[in-house]
Amino acid sequence: MNNTVKLTISDGVAEIRLNRPERLNAINPDLLAGLADALRNAQADPDVEVILLCGEGRAFCAGDDLKEFNQQSTGEAETRRFIEDIQLVTDLIMNGDKIVVGAIHGWAVGGGLEWVMNCDLAIMSESCRCFFPEINLGLFVTGGVSSLLPNQVGLQRAKELILFGEHITADEALKMGLVCRVVPDKILYEQALKTARKVAELPKTARQNVKKVLNRSFQLSINEAMKLETDATVECFLDPEAMMRIENSRIN
Repeated sequence: MNNTVKLTISDGVAEIRLNRPERLNAINPDLLAGLADALRNAQADPDVEVILLCGEGRAFCAGDDLKEFNQQSTGEAETRRFIEDIQLVTDLIMNGDKIVVGAIHGWAVGGGLEWVMNCDLAIMSESCRCFFPEINLGLFVTGGVSSLLPNQVGLQRAKELILFGEHITADEALKMGLVCRVVPDKILYEQALKTARKVAELPKTARQNVKKVLNRSFQLSINEAMKLETDATVECFLDPEAMMRIENSRIN
């Protein structure tokens, strides 16, 4: 595991903290590798009952790191590997036995918002904002969003959110069912940790079956969606127009 992700275990709770605060925890290959390692370790550790996913600094996750986009789109093989690493995180969150609680603050953008939707229980701070920027950049969504979002908000609303990158407030995210609770900023971590500990106290087999059976109700469609997303995203990453749009939209 590298220093872009921190894993600490205490009283049955594995806290996985994204740790690129200087880039608002934007996604790059190192962060993906660190997050996948942390999730694997937490899922395999018999002392871990529940996972708490959060972010260091001012945001949960600002999405793909556009400063490193050139390194992610050098060719089809490299691009496909990067996108499959993104999809692997979704697989580890959604298909692992252990409940994943998300503490979401600041911004949850692109892949960050996808991970919010992948969590079993996501708790968001009142001031948090989220959106899907991919289409405006000439890219495409991942993380099973093409299956999850229509199931949660309806097909046309899902298309609207993805096409136009509409900013979503915490209260709107709650109404849409993207998160399970919204709390004041100052008590977000406290409430998320409290929820994680509450999960840890539930009967192990019963809580694992809640996750497994409910997720399996649309599992096949998510797996197929992620394959389609990967193909579409690789194609978009390699599109010269996407490169031009990203060059023009980079935030220094």
